[in-house]
Amino acid sequence: MRNTIILFIFCIIALQVSLFSQWESDTRLTNNNNNSFPAYNNAKTIGSNGAVLHTVWADERDGNAEVYYKRSLNSGVSWEADLRLTNSTGSSYFPAIHVSGNMILVAWSDNRDGNFEIYFKRSEDGGSTWSADTRLTSNTSGSDYPSIAASGSIVIIVWQDLRDTDYEIYFKRSTDGGNSWGADQRISNNTAFSQYPSVTISGSKVNIAWEDNRNGNREIYNRYSNDGGLTWSGENRLTNNSSSSTSVSVTSEGDFVDLSWSDQRDGNWEIYYKYSVNGGASFSSDQRLTNAAGNSWYPSIISYDSFIHICWQDARDGNNEIYYKLSTDGGTTWLADSRLTNNGSASGFPSINISGSALHVVWNDNRDGNTEIYYKKNPTGNPIGITPVSTIVPSDYSLGQNYPNPFNPMTNITIQLPKSGFVKLSVFDVAGKEVGLPVNEELNAGTYKIDFDASELPSGVYFYRLQTDEFTATKRMILLK
Repeated sequence: MRNTIILFIFCIIALQVSLFSQWESDTRLTNNNNNSFPAYNNAKTIGSNGAVLHTVWADERDGNAEVYYKRSLNSGVSWEADLRLTNSTGSSYFPAIHVSGNMILVAWSDNRDGNFEIYFKRSEDGGSTWSADTRLTSNTSGSDYPSIAASGSIVIIVWQDLRDTDYEIYFKRSTDGGNSWGADQRISNNTAFSQYPSVTISGSKVNIAWEDNRNGNREIYNRYSNDGGLTWSGENRLTNNSSSSTSVSVTSEGDFVDLSWSDQRDGNWEIYYKYSVNGGASFSSDQRLTNAAGNSWYPSIISYDSFIHICWQDARDGNNEIYYKLSTDGGTTWLADSRLTNNGSASGFPSINISGSALHVVWNDNRDGNTEIYYKKNPTGNPIGITPVSTIVPSDYSLGQNYPNPFNPMTNITIQLPKSGFVKLSVFDVAGKEVGLPVNEELNAGTYKIDFDASELPSGVYFYRLQTDEFTATKRMILLK
């Protein structure tokens, strides 16, 4: 087979069609006379392993707040009974969850020690049994609002910490799935408040984003690591305007990092978005996603190949409701806002996640007189009329690429095939036009490096698409010139 290359790309034209009809009805997950509420800092509170869903929240049914857990074994069709994860005389708040196969990781803030500290526990059997609580911080000031992410055996927990007089961002790292932990490390360093962090990890690439008022108003900052949290970049300011930027949520796939936050530069709070193609070293310009008379707050973001999903709480209807927005082309264009809830009471603080092609959202809702946890599902995660084509690359295949740039217009893709079969590699621009077909033939099992000359293509977002007899996978790529 001749060496060609690949920017192989697939783009789905963003059709402005209603998504609401694809979302199933609201499901109430909790039912007690006291308040049940998820984390308030955009940490993920729902995770999945295929059809098995896991969610956590804080619950006051026991007189003080405790962390509870619930799972579904059939992709949200039905849910098992609530399981209480903590049992102490103090209060347990702000739980965050990460799911990786049968490993379920949960972090939260707990004041059983007199002040709030970060605690952790895990399940190694998909939520059936749980380890004892592990205290991760130990200082005389408050540690709260954790966010957790993992890749393989590396687990990263970030939180805000008051030990330095003002709030700073700290993180802690485990290299054995949470069995043991390294020392606390300070991520931010200034005399102002650094708060409400969000963390994402993909392979060895870690990104932490937070809000910071060192500039007189709140702005979004980040730091990134390319070696699983061993070493870190400097602090990068990502927003720059005279109003506040808050409630940041971050997700990543490889070198692609997607960021969403709430911003007051327009007079009221609106949802904004930006992306990075180099692991968080630099970002695109700010993109405003909402434009409504009411305030839009607390976005939660998840990415999957060329699909970017964001949900948030929105007051345009007089009370807070949950809204959702989708990009099918890697954040270049966006479909219209979709309202997911519709009741006379407040719905807020959503968390979104994805399993296969299904989208899952949990939020807190006070339609029942007190605050309860609700759940909603979109079985396909795609607009009506758009066929879902993206799937995860199976573990026995491998797919990787470099990124073409002004100094290297050639991009190359490495493909490892465990067996012989038909393989098609193609490249598309954001309009869906094919701009290259590097491979379209039968290939034997083996490893291939395929070259593609991108020198004639303009800068911008592209998509590469790999098709085999077993799966189709679509990925984003940015061409910089």
